[in-house]
Amino acid sequence: MMKKKLNDKVEESHNITNKSIENKENTAYPDKNMKEGSEDAGSDGSTEYASAGLEGEGTDSDNLVPSLTVAEEKLAEMEDKYIRLSAEFDNYRKRTLREKMELSKYAGENLLLSIIPLMDDFERALKHMDTSTDCIALKDGIDIIYGKFSDFLKQNGVKEIEALNNTFNVDLHEAVAKVPVEEADKKGKVVDVLLKGYYLQDKILRFAKVVVGE
Repeated sequence: MMKKKLNDKVEESHNITNKSIENKENTAYPDKNMKEGSEDAGSDGSTEYASAGLEGEGTDSDNLVPSLTVAEEKLAEMEDKYIRLSAEFDNYRKRTLREKMELSKYAGENLLLSIIPLMDDFERALKHMDTSTDCIALKDGIDIIYGKFSDFLKQNGVKEIEALNNTFNVDLHEAVAKVPVEEADKKGKVVDVLLKGYYLQDKILRFAKVVVGE
């Protein structure tokens, strides 16, 4: 009797243990079919995703070819514009250089053209000096030529630097000699002009060579 009770208790404990194990398995995996289904669905989904990815890659490669063609056409167009622009600039540079050379070569053309009539007057005066005995007429002719030449210089912006009896100015005058003077008011002033100085507009064209009193 005691042995039978002992066996019943052992069997009862085994049953309790098996039930607890089954409960744990059911808690971890409540539905094995659901687990397998999810694996199958994941497998199918991954296949679909892979197929979609392959189809997308094929579409991108197809769109890439027209894009490269358009880029090549634009590059060719830009190269053509660059070559044309470079040729035009080279022609402009050569033309400008040629114009500058001609300008520097013939810059004094108008000036010399205005001087030629004065040269004609001098030649006529020299011719009359060989045959004429009227000195007064010759002097009057030279005075006329001098007046024309003086007007010509003024018309071209050349004017004389005032020097005689003015205070010596190193910015305008060049002292070639100093002489003692008795008058106190002439000391430090220009007492004689050996060579006239001239302005060209506001620029010193030539300094006046003068004698200064001391």
